[in-house]
Amino acid sequence: MKPMSNGPLGILMLDTRFPRIVGDIGNAQSFDFPVIFRRMEGIGAADAVTTHPDRPRVLAALEANARALVAEGAVGLSTSCGFLALYQDDLSARSPVPVATSALLHIKRLAGRRVGVLTASARNLTPAHFAAVGAPTDTPFVGLPEGSSFAGTFIGNATTLDRDQVEREVVAAARDLLARNPAIDAIVFECTNLPPYKKAVQDATGLPVFDVLDLLNYFYAGLGAPQNVNARPD
Repeated sequence: MKPMSNGPLGILMLDTRFPRIVGDIGNAQSFDFPVIFRRMEGIGAADAVTTHPDRPRVLAALEANARALVAEGAVGLSTSCGFLALYQDDLSARSPVPVATSALLHIKRLAGRRVGVLTASARNLTPAHFAAVGAPTDTPFVGLPEGSSFAGTFIGNATTLDRDQVEREVVAAARDLLARNPAIDAIVFECTNLPPYKKAVQDATGLPVFDVLDLLNYFYAGLGAPQNVNARPD
């Protein structure tokens, strides 16, 4: 589908320092369309990946930075963390342009499929995150281990990334998800740092994988059309 606008997609970035390789939402080379980024100073991973966020503080930062991105020309908005799904409705109500906060929006779009979720933190992903995007609150999920190389980099906000080790951990977690939930027929990556490992997970599980880049391709292509984040993918 041809985009209805040539303006850039604006991405609200958490205040982090970890590497952003190609495939990560924070790398402009991950996209086939123009993007602009804005760091939300003082709003880090711990503010998003938590069961008890300071919602007024985070929402205020999202709104202020969203308006700044729109002033720079953004025609739509997303975020750099799937846990910010909590703010989908509130940010949409405050934003001058359409919003797609999280890859968890895929779950509603994939109605009819048995979806399992791979997340950055199983301990912090709650029914409220699913409810915020219209997904079943009992959607099965598995997280990356808290002591993993992945967690050390992306939750711990480290400056180094062992890509090969993280790929092994992501594949192992996906296999665990399937072993615990053998009926699932599609996997959604909650985390915006996981797309670089999509092919490895598809190869290991034989299941289709949907990530934030897939979501934003559909979202951007449909900007200006009604209900663009809820249209079912082909």
